[in-house]
Amino acid sequence: SAKKLESIRMQRSTWFTALDWRHMSLASIIASFGLGFGFGYLVLKFLRLRVSKKSARPPITPPSNVYETDALVNQYMAFHYADKEKYFRYHFGPKDHLEFPSRCAQLCKKHMTPGVLSRALDIGCAVGRTSFELATHFESVLGIDFSQAFVDKCNELKECGQSPYSIPGEGELSEKGTAEISKEIDRDRVKFAQEDACNLRDDIGQFGCVHGANLICRLPTPLNFFDRLPEIVVPGGIVVLTSPYSWLEEFTPKYLWLGGFHDPNGDPVHGFDTLKEIMEPDFELIEAKDMPFVIRETERKHQWTAAHATVWRRRGKDKSKGD
Repeated sequence: SAKKLESIRMQRSTWFTALDWRHMSLASIIASFGLGFGFGYLVLKFLRLRVSKKSARPPITPPSNVYETDALVNQYMAFHYADKEKYFRYHFGPKDHLEFPSRCAQLCKKHMTPGVLSRALDIGCAVGRTSFELATHFESVLGIDFSQAFVDKCNELKECGQSPYSIPGEGELSEKGTAEISKEIDRDRVKFAQEDACNLRDDIGQFGCVHGANLICRLPTPLNFFDRLPEIVVPGGIVVLTSPYSWLEEFTPKYLWLGGFHDPNGDPVHGFDTLKEIMEPDFELIEAKDMPFVIRETERKHQWTAAHATVWRRRGKDKSKGD
């Protein structure tokens, strides 16, 4: 798996640096045909400057802090916890596509393996709905997110069992709501922490389930995340991922996208194809399906997205069971 990931890293690097090499070769040719070293050097410098301004390999910077704002915290609190009738008021429309975090937990439950380590990791947990619902199926759940504001809300819900939020309405108008964790959920089973999915701590341990909702196309270095999965998922354990494959340079440098571009031969590269290439040495694909969801932006404007859900089972034998 490590060799496969390194191969993909090298492949992407080669594809996206081809333009740089073509420009450098052109400058070298100009210099070699007697136009003078000085002139050739100036041409090379100019072309490198042009490439640097439009480079496909910008420096990797921390993700945008948009997820630390009150507006996004409130939007996600409503997305996770609002009553369906309040959240989407209309008798028409995609009502079956609401309560996405709960449906993600149900997908994990559907494929959890009896007898495998009953510990779950929810990476990119946002404000925690899936993490709490996983606690009805797993003895221990760790929810992590890069946003401290999200994690603070999770811990407030864990400690108090409820937390206020605002549902966006029209313009500056909003409606008050209160998120409440079901009394049937043992909140003591759940812990939350601010962590980086691309740099998981060494002592994070192992899990029978790893869940990442709409995560991979918001990571600055997604291959670093995939590199840790074979280590932290026990044999027989599952990885449940959803993604709309909405690659943006705001979050991920283009040369690290898993899909959404053409290779040097002009063929399209899709995220799911790269995902299979990454996962299949260590994991078996056991389900793939569309999982649409709706995020309310205002009372009359909603964002509809068709995420692609994939479920993977870790290959190998659980050594803890013996022969």
